[in-house]
Amino acid sequence: MPIDYRNIITLEPGKRGGKPCIHGLRITVYDVLAWLADGMTEAETLEDYPELETDDIRACLAFAANRGHSLSAIV
Repeated sequence: MPIDYRNIITLEPGKRGGKPCIHGLRITVYDVLAWLADGMTEAETLEDYPELETDDIRACLAFAANRGHSLSAIV
């Protein structure tokens, strides 16, 4: 079932410079994507950051996919 990242990812001007964050946390979408890109597995990410849930990681991926799709429509 596809995840609706809008229920998990928030944008708050005073939090982490207004970058998209996991709701209720100071972990940005970009943090999670960078960890995955650097080779961390989902299991390692969840172990190192127990405040995260599987749906949080999936929301970050969905956010990035949507953002990439939006950008490709402009080009």
